[in-house]
Amino acid sequence: MPEKLVGKIKHYFSHLGVGVIELKNGVLKVGDTIHIKGNTSDLTQKIESLQIEKQQVEKIGPGESAGLKVTDHVRDNDDVYLVEE
Repeated sequence: MPEKLVGKIKHYFSHLGVGVIELKNGVLKVGDTIHIKGNTSDLTQKIESLQIEKQQVEKIGPGESAGLKVTDHVRDNDDVYLVEE
């Protein structure tokens, strides 16, 4: 499936299993599938929830940052791709 680079991981909270994604372009919505890829990270998952300042949101756009529950360890500056179906 084709993938489009949409942003980067800006921080990872290991005790929460949450990565902060900074969106550069496009839109990410709950239910989208993303691929997080870095030097040692490589995971694909569906977005279950997005939060901005502890408030649940359904989508984020360019220039926004949101917390995202991740299924595996990710690292700062990992690339985030939207998997286009």
